[in-house]
Amino acid sequence: MPTIKDVAQLAGVGVGTASRVLSGRGSFSAKAAARVASAVQALDFRPSTIARALVTQVSGTIGVYVPDFKGRFYGPMLHAVESELRSHERHMVAANGCGQASMRRQAQDGVRFLMDRGCDGILVTTNALTDADLLAIQERFPHVAVVNREVARMKAACFSVDHHAAGRLAARAFLDHGHRRLAVIAGLAEAPDNRQRLQGFFDELATAGIAREQVPCVDGHFTAKGGWEASGALLVSGAQFTGLFCCNDLMAMGAIARLHAAGKRMPAEVSVIGYDDADEMADYLSPSLTSIRIAIGDMGLNACRMLLNQCYAMSLPLVREFQPELVLRNSLGPAPM
Repeated sequence: MPTIKDVAQLAGVGVGTASRVLSGRGSFSAKAAARVASAVQALDFRPSTIARALVTQVSGTIGVYVPDFKGRFYGPMLHAVESELRSHERHMVAANGCGQASMRRQAQDGVRFLMDRGCDGILVTTNALTDADLLAIQERFPHVAVVNREVARMKAACFSVDHHAAGRLAARAFLDHGHRRLAVIAGLAEAPDNRQRLQGFFDELATAGIAREQVPCVDGHFTAKGGWEASGALLVSGAQFTGLFCCNDLMAMGAIARLHAAGKRMPAEVSVIGYDDADEMADYLSPSLTSIRIAIGDMGLNACRMLLNQCYAMSLPLVREFQPELVLRNSLGPAPM
């Protein structure tokens, strides 16, 4: 493969001049720039990113850690981040949790992997790490952004939505459609955003005189299988509900399938509201799924822009407030008489 020395020799300039032309830094004449450009094209020269990083101490990469590549929730965020980076001639290095270790250890190992690969900045989205873990990462590696999570002592680096307000939106939608007999399929109990959306949901119900103890709640672990099993458990228990709030869309998908299998008509007998609305899946369920939209793609995009500004002295505009939105579809209807 041709080297910068080959480019300089063919262009008839010194290696230093060729390096300045290729980096765009320092002084060089227009004639020298033209000869170097011609030599680059003739040799099909590709600058070594490793060599460039050793010289400039900048790799041109941003690392992204997500818990799982398989789920639908993180896809829009990864797409938004990659698209933004490529538009600025930067690249993404992604890692996810895997192996038999605890989710916390997986996240720690994933973030360490990104650091060891020389990423200029790191974007993290996980509920497995504690606030203290994230603060320790920031102390060691200042260019860190956190998505879908609020950490009290690093708020400037956090990009999240008000999950409490989002939970209230779901409850209010049920109440406005006349539903008072409700059930919930919750996500992971240790996830802060899950706790926040549940608290908002029950706080809004309380304004209508519906106590938390009146609402059966089953864990669905944020999976479609969990939604199927949790809704089945609700049916077996004999719980009477006309509205079912699922704390993510995957669980809602499993729940709708299980309710169909039990002969329940939706929304005539049971209305269902999901959470996330991260992709087009909700439009193609039967019935199409009413959901609370969480702009994970927008959060990731703006976290990425913050890192671009920090790492490469850019001045990209940032949005820090993200509003949840009720997206009405066919799975929500009036409460049966």
